[in-house]
Amino acid sequence: MAFGRLERHSAPQPISDINMTPLIDVMLVLVVIFILTAPLLASSIRLDLPQTEGATPGAAPRSVTVALNQAGQVFVEEQPIAALALAEKLRAIAATQPDTEVQLRADAAVPYGRVVEVMGLAHQAGLRRIGFVAEPASKESQ
Repeated sequence: MAFGRLERHSAPQPISDINMTPLIDVMLVLVVIFILTAPLLASSIRLDLPQTEGATPGAAPRSVTVALNQAGQVFVEEQPIAALALAEKLRAIAATQPDTEVQLRADAAVPYGRVVEVMGLAHQAGLRRIGFVAEPASKESQ
């Protein structure tokens, strides 16, 4: 009888590399979430702008955004501001850049008198260019 040598196979060695596939999957999901939520964070003031067919998106070279929300509160560049402070802020802007356009974004529920008050403050400050911001009319409303 011949006795042969029995070969013993050792157990497979553990893999010491990091598996990158789950990490890449998680990162891609996070990128998609950020891409979807970034446009929602662009404007923090909730306004229901009036709709018209003549509304075209665009910005003036030098402009300041004044917004009126449904409660009638005034915001300049998305920062809340009181009426007296608004007049001073507009005067300061007019003193440094008199050809600045005021882009007025008023909620559809704001009374017309309140809009005219803000327009009057801008006019008294020396800002003569006032643009009204509206949303383009949707196909459903036509």
